[in-house]
Amino acid sequence: MMPLMSGPQLLQFLDTSFPQARHLGLQIEHVDATSIRLRMPIGDQQLRPGGIVSGPTLMWMADCGAYLLILAQIGPVAMAVTSSLNMNFLRAGDGRRDLIGEGRLLKLGRRLAVTEFALLSDGSPEPVAQATVTYAISSAKMG
Repeated sequence: MMPLMSGPQLLQFLDTSFPQARHLGLQIEHVDATSIRLRMPIGDQQLRPGGIVSGPTLMWMADCGAYLLILAQIGPVAMAVTSSLNMNFLRAGDGRRDLIGEGRLLKLGRRLAVTEFALLSDGSPEPVAQATVTYAISSAKMG
């Protein structure tokens, strides 16, 4: 099954609905019916002391990635909202490398969607963090 929205369509929706995210340089490298791969360059504003990627940056990438993966399947729904985000910080993210987010759809129901994300520093096989993100889907869209 093909997703309803392509990578460029998802980024256009994000730019229109959430213009504050535009400056972060998020790229969608791949999206299909069950998975997504994102890339984001890391700059000084995403670092904590010691040159490692900050926790809020990792959480944003997981949350935004889950949202985009779900929208790819259901279409542009601005009112799909995070209902749960469980984050495990595993090791320091290298602030000199792009941040990679690899997500997969675990469940897409009428009212809830559950995703899992691995966050990595580009070129490293070991994840920096792992997240499970659940979204509540507007009943008006899925009704």
